[in-house]
Amino acid sequence: METPGSQSSLHRANLERVVRAVRLAGSLTQAEIARTTGLSAATVSNIVRELKDGGTVEVTPTSAGGRRARSVSLSGDAGIVIGVDFGHTHLRVAIGNLAHQVLAEEAEPLDVDASAAQGFDRAEELVERLVAATGVDRTKVAGVGLGVPGPIDVESGTLGSTSILPGWTGTKPAEEMSRRLGVPVHVDNDANLGALGELVWGSGRGVKDLAYIKVASGVGAGLVIDGKIYRGPGGTAGEIGHITLDESGPVCRCGNRGCLETFTAARYVLPLLESSHGTGLTMESVVRLARDGDPGCRRVIADVGRHIGSGVANLCNLLNPSRVVLGGDLAEAGELVLGPIRESVGRYAIPSAARQLSVLPGALGGRAEVLGALALALSEMGDSTLLDGSLSVAALAFT
Repeated sequence: METPGSQSSLHRANLERVVRAVRLAGSLTQAEIARTTGLSAATVSNIVRELKDGGTVEVTPTSAGGRRARSVSLSGDAGIVIGVDFGHTHLRVAIGNLAHQVLAEEAEPLDVDASAAQGFDRAEELVERLVAATGVDRTKVAGVGLGVPGPIDVESGTLGSTSILPGWTGTKPAEEMSRRLGVPVHVDNDANLGALGELVWGSGRGVKDLAYIKVASGVGAGLVIDGKIYRGPGGTAGEIGHITLDESGPVCRCGNRGCLETFTAARYVLPLLESSHGTGLTMESVVRLARDGDPGCRRVIADVGRHIGSGVANLCNLLNPSRVVLGGDLAEAGELVLGPIRESVGRYAIPSAARQLSVLPGALGGRAEVLGALALALSEMGDSTLLDGSLSVAALAFT
């Protein structure tokens, strides 16, 4: 047994610090590990050598700042994680290893509103199929990240009341999927996972403070503060869609009037074009038409951008993020929507906050949430299992 404060316990703590830094980043040079952990270069070198000899990490030659360096990543067979994303009309599953490599990914249409049980059934089937197709060792599954388009109570793990998923209200998605898969499952809402995905793999790389804005059936924001998702005590932080823009505006599903969502979400925006373009439009088709030069669609996209910019300006004044990433179908409009967002930010945000802000489209498109689910599973798993080689205790129970 290790005694707290002993040389062996200190060494163990340093091992875990290095493993955690590499696990969260995907790969780091030894110099970056030293900066991240605060350990000396000599200590990092010794620990990396020990971890490499034990098969926990892989070391490959690279370059940094024009100099030769060594890149350290977790071993490709050290373990795997699974990401599951329930969208409003789709289900997407991805499997990745601890070196941040995506091994398999698949999406299929799904009416998530229909039934929570049906959604869980389909997710379980798709996970089983992908695991079998990749041929990965099921005993290596360290955990699952799960995304849902609704608010999750932080303490109970219960999906809150939402008109987007009325049949899911009161369910405990993480508990249900964990029972089915036999591994730890961690759940979060889709905006938070989109923020995580872009932070680790996409347009948020290299920053520690950002807001990921997703506009779909609703409007939400995933907030990253000092490199971590900020959820608030009740898990509802980031509900930017319910900032009031007009107290005399349309009644929102939340019961208030003139929320940002009532000026930007698809359910409110698409009817504006029905008289000129007919029914059956989607936000994806509106964006496509706008890019092709359709004046009506361009006007609607620009108006949506200006309204989103008003909400972003409020975020700037409150949190002063360095970057805002726009996700969802709307991001495909490029400068047609980003320009108006920046215009509103420049008009309504404190000048110093507006100057420091960059507004970018998401780099991951529809994959942001499922990759964020992978990142969630990676961030929540413990490092002791990697060092002890005991991932087998979390074996999948797919029978």
